Amino acid sequence: MAKLNYDVAIIGSGPGGYVTAIRAAQLGFKTAIIEREKLGGICLNWGCIPTKALLRSTEIYRHIKNASAYGIKVKGVEFDIKKIVGRSRDVAAQLSQGVNYLLKKNKIDILIGHGKLAGKGRIIVKENKKEYDLVAKHIILATGARARTLPGMEPDGKLIWSYKEAMVPNKLPGSMLIVGSGAIGTEFASFYHTLGVDVTVVEVLPRILPVEDEEISTLAKQLFEKDGIKIMTSTSVVSLKKGQKNITATVENDNNSSEVVVDRVVMAIGIKGNSEQLGLENTKIKIEKDHVVINEWCETGEPGVYAIGDLTGPPWLAHKASHEGIICIEKIAGKEHIKPLNKRYIPGCTYCHPQIASVGMTERSAKKDGYEVRVGKFSFQGNGKALALGEPEGLIKTIFDAKTGEMLGAHMIGVEVTELIHGYAIGMSLETTEIELIETVFPHPTLSEMMHESVLNAYERTIHF
Repeated sequence: MAKLNYDVAIIGSGPGGYVTAIRAAQLGFKTAIIEREKLGGICLNWGCIPTKALLRSTEIYRHIKNASAYGIKVKGVEFDIKKIVGRSRDVAAQLSQGVNYLLKKNKIDILIGHGKLAGKGRIIVKENKKEYDLVAKHIILATGARARTLPGMEPDGKLIWSYKEAMVPNKLPGSMLIVGSGAIGTEFASFYHTLGVDVTVVEVLPRILPVEDEEISTLAKQLFEKDGIKIMTSTSVVSLKKGQKNITATVENDNNSSEVVVDRVVMAIGIKGNSEQLGLENTKIKIEKDHVVINEWCETGEPGVYAIGDLTGPPWLAHKASHEGIICIEKIAGKEHIKPLNKRYIPGCTYCHPQIASVGMTERSAKKDGYEVRVGKFSFQGNGKALALGEPEGLIKTIFDAKTGEMLGAHMIGVEVTELIHGYAIGMSLETTEIELIETVFPHPTLSEMMHESVLNAYERTIHF
């Protein structure tokens, strides 16, 4: 068994792992990264990036179908699902190769195999027929998470799909039931519905997109249904009965049972941390609700072992994982002026149609925490750029502490809001109040003007609505 020695060893090469490895190398640590599948993890290969490539194809297709509204005549519009999927896979492959380049550029050793803790400061890495005994002063677990399943409804890759099968269809089904209305579920609903699939979304909670502000999720439901997506809330899937070519789902709502027959079912009910087969059972590392417990510096209960990203719990976001990794490794390096991660300042984005983005507290959660709030809103219908784009449906909502002017949260639905939310995130990180936001000059004509107008509205100073 070959023996290897490092300052830092990272298990997992997703956005948390590879970013942490690069920063570790920049700080002068001899670093190794261990990956059992493809560099870039789920995000680059099966999550964030390839799904956005799929959604970009449907966005273009949607625009072409609506070309007449812009004075453009288009005839015979068709799409090729194999080429749409192929482009998505090519984008994923390109980025995975990019991660490989960055790791090598920073002189980080890459071990492709399964890593498992094997005592203090040790990892056994199995790579095909090879085995390595790796010793590291600091070990960082960045193994990510995987999709949850329901007993008796496990994906079979044929009639019941996980996100992986949903991303690479050989042909489109005629109808689809999506179980779960979070970011993954709504993005797949938008993708398949735009391409003509009869889509039904089932959500066990009273509203879709349950982590979003209630007003935003209500408007999202209205817009999805207006577009033709069927939505069933406060509804649970009791059973799935497979046929030869379709599947019958029994659903319950208010003790009323009914059946929905579809060609495919996509399970999108959340994720759980990949904490199995890591050798944690012989350590002081604690697991709660399927996730590794850490402190504010990403330290586990085992000295010298850290954990970051989806493995440690919500929010399950790539940018959260990357930022945690930076905090973790800079703390190890003894850097000054490091701040623990404030999850309230982490923006979340959903790339359905229309897009949804948010940061901070919802109106309900702010009131529940005892804040007296000021709420501002601005509709896309009052924005010149949105009208010029032909995208007049949407809303921007801002929430402030009425006593101090502190921005508590911001919530958006509409075209390209995922490219706007960072403005509010920066403001909140800088502890900006309404005064600075009101005095900021926003360019015209832009969608960002609505961010300004929403703040003005919270203080009864709206100009354009």
